[in-house]
Amino acid sequence: MLHKSSPGNQIDVSQLFSGKKGILFAVPGAFTPGCSKTHLPGYVQHHSDLKSKGMDIIACVSVNDAFVMDAWGKSADVGDKIEMLADTSAEFSKTIGLHFDATPVLGNVRSKRYAMVVEDGVVTHLNVEPDGTGLTCSLAQNVLE
Repeated sequence: MLHKSSPGNQIDVSQLFSGKKGILFAVPGAFTPGCSKTHLPGYVQHHSDLKSKGMDIIACVSVNDAFVMDAWGKSADVGDKIEMLADTSAEFSKTIGLHFDATPVLGNVRSKRYAMVVEDGVVTHLNVEPDGTGLTCSLAQNVLE
């Protein structure tokens, strides 16, 4: 289960994408430089382009608590463009096999950086950064291609 805005607001990803087409992208950490300066802003900037390509929903997930994800979304002015979802214990990231041990840098297990296209709960396209943290194939402009 992921969380939005607060620990009590649980989000089931399969229900979130049920009957919808969208993008779920993940970052290693909220407020980290690459995530805050490039990755998240790219999805905000390209929101209209992604919507015109048929995306109903765009969601960001990170191994952080729900309060941090909510604050990060507000600081990045995502508004209602991006669903900011917390994977508090990396359970979701581990379940889908897209986690790595970032203990030396970020203190715990984190999500790899990726972007997936999901259609009615089925992953139809997955771009995982080769090193798990880079900023290439998972960027919004590259998902559009």
